[in-house]
Amino acid sequence: MAYVDGYVLPVPEANRAAYTELAQRTGEKLRALGATHVVECWGQDVPHGTATDFYRATNAEAGETVVFSWVVWPDKAARDKGWAAMMADPDMDGLAMPFDTKRMFWGGFEPIVEIAQG
Repeated sequence: MAYVDGYVLPVPEANRAAYTELAQRTGEKLRALGATHVVECWGQDVPHGTATDFYRATNAEAGETVVFSWVVWPDKAARDKGWAAMMADPDMDGLAMPFDTKRMFWGGFEPIVEIAQG
């Protein structure tokens, strides 16, 4: 099975276009560096929970939407190599982030079940 990076972050609703542009740019780079699939999802039906939820996990504020995203890699070695190259890429230096990076969280995951179409 593949290896998956997942991340969640709050983005001001007014910055949707800027975030989409950044996601497109970084997604294309990740694909060029070996990722097989990049998905960025703008929160649309994200309920507020009673104990925890995406808003609390990111300390989302009024006027912010939660983004849920993942990157699929062939394996962890490809992921480690791809991210190292991404972090060393001078094109990524100084990018304006249209969100508060301190409230973003992420992690790498080994799939244990995968059910796919066809």
